[in-house]
Amino acid sequence: MDFNMKKLASDAGIFFTRAVQFTEEKFGQAEKTELDAHFESLLARADSTKNWTEKILRQTEVLLQPNPSARVEEFLYEKLDRKVPSRVTNGELLAQYMAEAASELGPTTPYGKTLIKVAEAEKRLGAAERDFIHTASINFLTPLRNFLEGDWKTISKERRLLQNRRLDLDASKARLKKAKAAEAKATTVPDFQETRPRNYILSASASALWNDEVDKAEQELRVAQTEFDRQAEVTRLLLEGISSTHVNHLRCLHEFVESQTTYYAQCYRHMLDLQKQLGRFPGTFVGTAEPASPPLSSTSPTTAAATMPMGPSVADLAPPGEAALCLEEVAPPASGTRKARVLYDYEAADSSELALLADELITVYSLPGMDPDWLIGERGNKKGKVPVTYLELLS
Repeated sequence: MDFNMKKLASDAGIFFTRAVQFTEEKFGQAEKTELDAHFESLLARADSTKNWTEKILRQTEVLLQPNPSARVEEFLYEKLDRKVPSRVTNGELLAQYMAEAASELGPTTPYGKTLIKVAEAEKRLGAAERDFIHTASINFLTPLRNFLEGDWKTISKERRLLQNRRLDLDASKARLKKAKAAEAKATTVPDFQETRPRNYILSASASALWNDEVDKAEQELRVAQTEFDRQAEVTRLLLEGISSTHVNHLRCLHEFVESQTTYYAQCYRHMLDLQKQLGRFPGTFVGTAEPASPPLSSTSPTTAAATMPMGPSVADLAPPGEAALCLEEVAPPASGTRKARVLYDYEAADSSELALLADELITVYSLPGMDPDWLIGERGNKKGKVPVTYLELLS
């Protein structure tokens, strides 16, 4: 118990000394040991790395999970070391609603068939989003979070310890300076009754006491300087390790770009397949011969994954056996023609298709080997392919 009280008193004394030194420095009443310029640049780079890593981490979390309530819930699960429950993505939820709507409104109607096809595509998009979130969390968010919760905490701890060592060093310098000033005053200033033997003895005794105080202050200064230098070297090594952190974060950033590229490429393919099924091919999806931007170097590690597949032409998407079909030479069958009412406006993608206007009546029929999602439509002397989903077949 006695030992603990002594230690407590010693710690309290050290804390008080540091507080006095810190306060005097703030008011400009004490000298402060300055770090070298290289060390200061290392500190600034470390602080900048920490601040930007926090911002990138938070914004990436917002990108992957826009719902703040869901982010808070995931944070609590992580702090409690519990597994985060599986969450349905927005695309999968939309697919569920569309499938239920098609089931209730009629899966055989044109609207119901389209709902089912779009629901399947949205479900695939939701699954791709889930894979992207999982991959990005492991390959990108986790390393950033490990740096903030691991390496940066160690750096901060050592920096605080270095600050304490510096305060101890400057306090020792101030104590030595005061002791030397008192010693010089006791040695050079004569006592006002120096001729008296008793006062002369007291003056000599005071000078000896200040000599001992100077020796003690010099010893404390040497110890404080040694501890400060040792702690400064430890902190310097940790700060120089930020370069390795940058290299690691660069690798993680490449992996994040790869996963994001894969995700958007999958979404592109799914939507292209959906448009093919719906029979609509906007001109913006048709590939061009010239690239929109200069090609990347073939040696780039992300070039192959980052190159998006260009959309096929309308002729490439035509059903097998119909690319060379000449509609002018096609004669309607003797039986099997039907009347159909157009449900929505439809703009022909090329000369092989027939443009439609809502509520008009046309004659339609099918040919052997045709895609079941398409029919041949006639209106007067015009003829062309029409999508089934835009028609209501009449008896």
